[in-house]
Amino acid sequence: MRSIFKKELTSFLGSLSGYVALVLFLGTAGLVLWVLPDTNILDYGYASMEQFFRFTPWLLAFLIPAITMKSFSEEYSKGTMEWLGTKPLSDGQIIGGKFLAAFVLVVIALLPTLVYLCSIQWLSMDGVLLDYGAIAGAYLALLLLAAGFTAIGLFCSSLTSNAIISFLAAVFIGLVFYDGFSAFSQIDAFRGGADYYLAMPGMDFHFENMGRGLLDIKDVVYFLSLTALFIALNRYSLQRRRLKS
Repeated sequence: MRSIFKKELTSFLGSLSGYVALVLFLGTAGLVLWVLPDTNILDYGYASMEQFFRFTPWLLAFLIPAITMKSFSEEYSKGTMEWLGTKPLSDGQIIGGKFLAAFVLVVIALLPTLVYLCSIQWLSMDGVLLDYGAIAGAYLALLLLAAGFTAIGLFCSSLTSNAIISFLAAVFIGLVFYDGFSAFSQIDAFRGGADYYLAMPGMDFHFENMGRGLLDIKDVVYFLSLTALFIALNRYSLQRRRLKS
């Protein structure tokens, strides 16, 4: 698994597209938080990371598919998946190595955003401390959300040899799980009754809970279960493709 991890990490960091994806993520985050009207922290008027945690999941929904889209599709298109099959590696080790590499890249992308936290604290009046408990919970929620998006991205990449199709499928499925259930629950016919239960299967529901500093084990279990589900589907996809060939 370590060899797969190193290969994937080196491949991404050694490509121009990898750096472009990271720069676009950080640049967009910076623009939304500091420059664009209605969302920038200066117009918001409060020393809070709330705006950042509100839009970052949407950025991750596009960044992570860009990271994972070639994970398996490129192996298929180049014919190297068969070569991997000759190595003493199980499907679980291959998926695990690729998952860890993609997840580490997301962590690398999120680390510079801590500068925003320091900047907002510096701008706060009279040295008022930010709600670091809620911020820590929101960052943990981002990491768990990223794990779910990563598993979805790898699964979509295992379905096709076309990286663009993999990217689009991962974005679509990721957004359905993040916002689709919440949007569906807001239909007037469900309000005041089933809306709560319809929103519950969505990532947004659990992300918001953790973002408020409410560290409930049920939210953590949800994200871990979703990640495990798509990793299992990824494994099934590889086994099915191997049987067909």
